[in-house]
Amino acid sequence: MNSRAEPEILRPAATHHLSNAHLDALEEETIFILREVAAAFERPALLFSGGKDSLVLLKCAEKAFVGRDGAAGGGRIPYPLLMIDTGHNFPEVTDFRDARAKELQAELIVRNVEDSMARGTVRLAHPGESRNVHQSVTLLEAIDEFRFDALIGGARRDEEKARAKERIFS
Repeated sequence: MNSRAEPEILRPAATHHLSNAHLDALEEETIFILREVAAAFERPALLFSGGKDSLVLLKCAEKAFVGRDGAAGGGRIPYPLLMIDTGHNFPEVTDFRDARAKELQAELIVRNVEDSMARGTVRLAHPGESRNVHQSVTLLEAIDEFRFDALIGGARRDEEKARAKERIFS
């Protein structure tokens, strides 16, 4: 007789299951919002880090403006992609970012925390401090430089309690 208990197979609760129809509806709503932002604002930008959240958002923007597999839409994303670079990205991430922007013929704007440090607007407490917390300074500088009036960013609700109440955006 085996004294070790068999591992329990974890299955998602029925209430947590999302059907494809539900996901399709959320995608359609996202595409609608992306198009509305393009129509309603003069200088919007899509925040693009190359991470999973921004990749999903970029794919939705591609579907909204370029079309699925280039078949429908036939245009380009009408606002720039903006990346605030901490300087701690893997080269593969920045290479992929650049290739994806080029493939979509999207304008890519990259601003670096390192440049903010050189200007003295960002000061690290010590050399090993994470630059992630200082990205907001560089972001505000980019907003001012380019006069952006709307920013679109992707973020998962489960990663931050303040986002948990949001359905689509804030």
